[in-house]
Amino acid sequence: MKKSLFSALCLLSGLAMPVAYADSLFILQSPDFADNAMLQKKFAGNAKDNPNCTGENASPALVWSHAPTGTKSYALIMHDPEGAKGLGVTHLVAYNIPSSTTGFAANALVKEEGFTGGKNSPGTTTWYGPCPPPGTGAHHYTFTLIATDLDPNLKAGMSKEELLAALKGHALAATGLVGRFGQ
Repeated sequence: MKKSLFSALCLLSGLAMPVAYADSLFILQSPDFADNAMLQKKFAGNAKDNPNCTGENASPALVWSHAPTGTKSYALIMHDPEGAKGLGVTHLVAYNIPSSTTGFAANALVKEEGFTGGKNSPGTTTWYGPCPPPGTGAHHYTFTLIATDLDPNLKAGMSKEELLAALKGHALAATGLVGRFGQ
């Protein structure tokens, strides 16, 4: 009886450890889509001069939790590695997000509020939804959230490459989420 009880306690304590560890992971999620799931058409871009932009240019809601200790600001990048025939297209460069922020509501990224906008591939400073050409399959839109030890006062208008250079040595952790979209 004692041996069974001891074995059961050991088993239970061993099962509880991974759960406690998982709760402390820096996590990015969306109530609008699951990781690696298809994005709704409303999140696609809407540009009169681009026939591939067939959506409403709405931005999805994003939430995060368990930021690392010492986080002073966040940066958020949304990038399509298959875009531009494999050269990649950056759809969002947002930074100077205060450490007190734990997410963005739906459509919050289409306005430059709560973050400083950097230049995305089309040259805008806010959300630019997916616009993959028909017949290219479902592209992978990677949302990367970076926790930094920098105060939220980086200069406005940086490209993805400039932002990453500024964050070098200041990134504490990153988390990601992938949405797919195709036409």
